[in-house]
Amino acid sequence: MRASIPSCKTPAGATVAAALLAFLGCGGTNSAPRPDIVLIMADDMGFSDLGSYGGEIDTPNLDRLASNGLRFSHFYNTARCCPTRASLLTGLYAHQAGVGHMMGDDGLPGYRGDLAANAITVAEALRAAGYGTYMSGKWHVTRHVGHWSGNDELTSTHNWPRQRGFDRFYGTIHGAGSFYDPISLTEDNEPVELTPPDDPEAPVYYYTDAISEHAVRFVREHAAGDRSGDPLFLYVAHTAPHWPLHALPDDIARYRGRYAAGWDAIRAERRQRLIELGLIDADWPIAERDPRVPAWEDVPDQERPWFERAMEVYAAQIDSMDRGIGEVVAALEESGRLDNTLILFLADNGGCAEVLTDRWKGRLSIPPQALDGSPVAVGNDPAVLPGPESSYQSYGPHWAHASNTPFRLYKHWVHEGGIASPLIVHWPEKIADGGGIVREVAHVIDLMATALDAAGAPHPSSRTGDDSIPVEGTSLLPAFQDQPLEREAVFWEHEGNRAVRSGKWKLVSRYPGEWELYDLVTDRTEAHDLAADEPGQVAALAALWNDWAARTGVVPWDEIRERRQAARVLRSGP
Repeated sequence: MRASIPSCKTPAGATVAAALLAFLGCGGTNSAPRPDIVLIMADDMGFSDLGSYGGEIDTPNLDRLASNGLRFSHFYNTARCCPTRASLLTGLYAHQAGVGHMMGDDGLPGYRGDLAANAITVAEALRAAGYGTYMSGKWHVTRHVGHWSGNDELTSTHNWPRQRGFDRFYGTIHGAGSFYDPISLTEDNEPVELTPPDDPEAPVYYYTDAISEHAVRFVREHAAGDRSGDPLFLYVAHTAPHWPLHALPDDIARYRGRYAAGWDAIRAERRQRLIELGLIDADWPIAERDPRVPAWEDVPDQERPWFERAMEVYAAQIDSMDRGIGEVVAALEESGRLDNTLILFLADNGGCAEVLTDRWKGRLSIPPQALDGSPVAVGNDPAVLPGPESSYQSYGPHWAHASNTPFRLYKHWVHEGGIASPLIVHWPEKIADGGGIVREVAHVIDLMATALDAAGAPHPSSRTGDDSIPVEGTSLLPAFQDQPLEREAVFWEHEGNRAVRSGKWKLVSRYPGEWELYDLVTDRTEAHDLAADEPGQVAALAALWNDWAARTGVVPWDEIRERRQAARVLRSGP
């Protein structure tokens, strides 16, 4: 039996200023100490990459959190980087938060590429409730990326972390870039420009390590400072293992030869471990190999070294992230805070099948040269091994379908491979029986509600004078106690890909296709479409989805594409 977790309820109509008073009035100063809350997210990592989720990658620190905490087997993200971040930060569906797609502005409320002003962030709510609030890593919820954009109209910091509730920040405002010289690197509100070290023997700057180091610093400074008696909220948003495939030589070396058996063998091994761990059902068939991906035995001998190296680097990226997470946990333990810290770890979407080529452009995401001025080779060229700063590559569908074992499809799509995420929960004071698996359906929109519930903090009614949008998610605290979560359904839309899950049923469509229906109790790998057999169920779920889409500001993808085409024509002139 898990320990009971009290929940302090406060009036929903409080302003940011009044929220703290309401919280204190409900017992915040006299009840048990409020927990520290640490939210950690990986970028473009598949469901089965971690050791505790069936993978062969060495992740001892995350595995230790899982063995002493809980793993969710049915946790979902939104299938893409920035929409997931918007939902995580606000407890809203991404369209409600203004980030229904990416960082472009389509002139529609749900598609502004900028976090909505009336969407309260978890940092804003927790800071109002007396928390110290810190962030290290990738922001990616505003198109205003500062001087790096090259556009004077996009230099405002109004939606940067310090302006959205965080006391301290170190990381990148933009979404992707080199791990050796990340674009839009910022400390608090000040740009950080890296320069080549004078000493060739000096340690190489590596973004994953820097994210971890600053997270550790924030924990230690909070614990040793004037606010040591206050709880802290720390958001660690890694860019690993998002492309480019950049990792340090020593980390890569630990995986040399591990992937010589190829993706087919790795998928089979992962599936078996997932079954043994109790995370998937043995009756679910593994998703068919992507038709773009040959059987490993059919890969030409001269190409195999590149494919092996690609997965070795990807694994090294996760290895480095796990090591840094261990350092954050150690800092919490050293300061005596770990037992009453709620740690949550997830991924922002499934494995990414994008194939980089030399035609990929983008001044923000793809640097034209390395930090020392030497050229960067962009594209998955088998003649260029990934890992160093001079390369800029991805692992493509060949390994992404292994990362997403046993599910279908990838990042972008809302079949299970695109949206199924690990969720590890660790909270020693409240989770007495470690190693358990939670089978309740949960969604990234639930994390803000969970944090506020754990903190006993209200959701402020306003931050700008306009009414804030109420949180859509539900607290996961009951699930920590083996209690069911009360909800009708959860929903998705990204680039026209649509889905709704209600109980065992999932209705899903791959744009521009028709609805498909799956019973996820008997067929979570979405192998047997039941839409033709269950027209009533299709109609009922489609009606739910349509109502949700209308309420949350979803616009048909065809209309978004038409608006973009018209804007391009307008910009190009007659």
